[in-house]
Amino acid sequence: MSVTRLSFPYGESIKWISPDKITNFPPPPFKDWLLSTSSLTEKLKAQCQHFEVKVLGEDTLSPLTNEYPDYQQVWIREVLLVLDGVPWVFARTLIPGRLLEKKQQDFLGLGVRPLGELLYSKDEFTPGKIEVAHFEPCSKIAMLAESLNQDTSSALWGRRRYFQHEQEQLIVSEIFLPAAQKAIAALPK
Repeated sequence: MSVTRLSFPYGESIKWISPDKITNFPPPPFKDWLLSTSSLTEKLKAQCQHFEVKVLGEDTLSPLTNEYPDYQQVWIREVLLVLDGVPWVFARTLIPGRLLEKKQQDFLGLGVRPLGELLYSKDEFTPGKIEVAHFEPCSKIAMLAESLNQDTSSALWGRRRYFQHEQEQLIVSEIFLPAAQKAIAALPK
């Protein structure tokens, strides 16, 4: 797998919406994946023989407009979640500085391990609300998918999940790339 490095960060300003306000959801089983409250990492691992995390970049940066309004700087990590050599998910994590300081060894030591393993293996993190969005093919994330030789003629769907740790929240956005949307749509309902 070859990733054309467009530029880190790949994320872009996206309007996330509460699922109860969406009227045009894709049909199950893809809708179920978008709204699943369980670990996406575990769901993905169940679909492949070889699961891989490809780190696209990580750094302390300014969040995008309305992405994390209370902070001027957050630690941002962007990765591809790859199943049997095929990128399925683009994930973007935002961690505020105070939380990063408390859990620095956990977050900065992730390397190519999935964040989901940390978030769902410790009782320190409480999963919160889920928001969803869809993206038109002209987006930066769609350009990333195109650089991975994936067809972006249809809208891309994603979800954003909040995780609470004491008084701090981290945000994980997961965009399902075209290969994932096609494969999930073909799964039994």
